[in-house]
Amino acid sequence: MKENKTLRFVSIYLLGLLTNPLAAEPASTVRFATFNVSFHRKNSGDLIEYLSHKDQENAKKIAEIIQRTRPDVLLLNEVDFDASQQAIQLFEQNYLAVSQNQQQPIFYAHRFSRPVNTGVSSEIDLDGDGQLGTPNDAFGYGTHPGQYGMVVLSRFPIDAAAARTFQNFLWKSMPDAEVPIREDGQPFYSPAVWQVFRLSSKSHWDVPIQINGQTVHFLVSHPTPPVFDGPEDRNGRRNHDEIRFWADYVSPDRSAYIVDDANRTGGLKVAEHFVIAGDQNADPADGDSSNQAILQLLEHPLVNSRVTPTSEGAVQAAAEQGGVNESHKGDPAADTSDFGDRGRASGNLRIDYVLPSRTLTVINAGVFWPKQEEEAFDLISATDHRLVWIDLQLPAN
Repeated sequence: MKENKTLRFVSIYLLGLLTNPLAAEPASTVRFATFNVSFHRKNSGDLIEYLSHKDQENAKKIAEIIQRTRPDVLLLNEVDFDASQQAIQLFEQNYLAVSQNQQQPIFYAHRFSRPVNTGVSSEIDLDGDGQLGTPNDAFGYGTHPGQYGMVVLSRFPIDAAAARTFQNFLWKSMPDAEVPIREDGQPFYSPAVWQVFRLSSKSHWDVPIQINGQTVHFLVSHPTPPVFDGPEDRNGRRNHDEIRFWADYVSPDRSAYIVDDANRTGGLKVAEHFVIAGDQNADPADGDSSNQAILQLLEHPLVNSRVTPTSEGAVQAAAEQGGVNESHKGDPAADTSDFGDRGRASGNLRIDYVLPSRTLTVINAGVFWPKQEEEAFDLISATDHRLVWIDLQLPAN
């Protein structure tokens, strides 16, 4: 008799709810995390094919990191989007629900995934190179629609009906936008391009998480890297404004211009709980980000950035790799990525963030970056980013 794989996964999932305390009981603290897992592939469907096999080493390592850190609410960056959500289902079924290296399986009852701008053709010559249909002519760089997408996994309910997406929000609609300017003083983008250019290189999502009778707005995104451009700094300026979007969104006096994909306006109301998360591609002291972009969040009066997630492994890596890391000004303990340390490489940077509102209390925080002598060190070879987590306590109702 042929096995029904869907029923088998449901059975495994229900068993997990009964045996996994993290899945069954309300927590006094809630762990939020972000993780760029590098699940991007050149062609549409390639990730589904990859994750349909249960023995992919990098996927097993990614799953083990998640099983070891056990986030309650988790953003995954760089997961190719497919409308059926088959890729993430396969990852959950074949990897998260399976013990990796004797770690306890982990189950998420709720998931949120929507289309992103990467690989979506603008049908216009966005980069002005005289060619149409290249990855640079997509609203976000990509070889196919959905490349470098995002997924939110949660063991707490997601209010999908109240979720907001901002995939179509136009850059020109942001007041005082960081418009890229050529060396001759003229705008880099033509008027025709500027009229259609979207702000989000992937998307911005407000995902409401229902936790013990309260709502926490999980504000997730993945701004474009501030590199791969010219003196006009078009990617650096876009990165800056993608980050600024959340700084304005959580500020009731600055968010009136914002319009979501359902034509609802404005941002969060006063004193709402939020957590901003994602690969922001901006370091507060080093790297190529424009105009200290991430300080828009780190120094925001409504953001609780007093506790910085750190690791001993990052300190060790920066010291042993040397190279460009030796000239960095930032604390290497806070690094969350390793982009190489020779030639024009960026070295190790802090670019992945989990930033709560000041209405939430930070209990603990960290970066999953083991030292070389530790058992789990080999796991980090699966991606050039590290999982960043923060434990939060909600105020009493």
